[in-house]
Amino acid sequence: MDTYISEARLKSVGVSAHGIIPTGRIPFSGDVRKICEGNICRNYGRSWACPPGVGSFEECREKCLSFSEALVFSAVYELEDSYDFEGMARGHREFKALCDRLAEGLPEPYLLLSNEGCVRCKTCSYPDAPCRFPDKLYPSLEGFGILVTELAARAGIAYNGEANTVSYFGMLCF
Repeated sequence: MDTYISEARLKSVGVSAHGIIPTGRIPFSGDVRKICEGNICRNYGRSWACPPGVGSFEECREKCLSFSEALVFSAVYELEDSYDFEGMARGHREFKALCDRLAEGLPEPYLLLSNEGCVRCKTCSYPDAPCRFPDKLYPSLEGFGILVTELAARAGIAYNGEANTVSYFGMLCF
């Protein structure tokens, strides 16, 4: 796995910052899942990448803890100003593409979690049919009940970037 998470490879796929932690240090919180249930992002119950499609809080925690280490990573995207919602959406799509590049050629088994939701299909098949691209489904960190601010701190990554930027986070368990 070392060659797949080398400094050079991470930089080449677009990772801005990263750190490796034991999976036992992942900060799980049932309260984060409760926020998901509030459906603020409008993805709850509408995507295989989000609850309840990802499984119960306990199942998600067990999936992560079945691996020994986790690469926590982020990428920073420029915005015109703090109200640049189009820029945030563009950064979200670009981060999903970064995850595709990171996953390319990774040896199994691994678990790749990304930022909120999934943008692969125009309309998700959830809950009526299986995911159309299960090998390219990167569930939500928050949907797994992970407190991303604390995860970033434990991995030694700044959570808040500079003015007029947005940062997105992912985690690769291996």
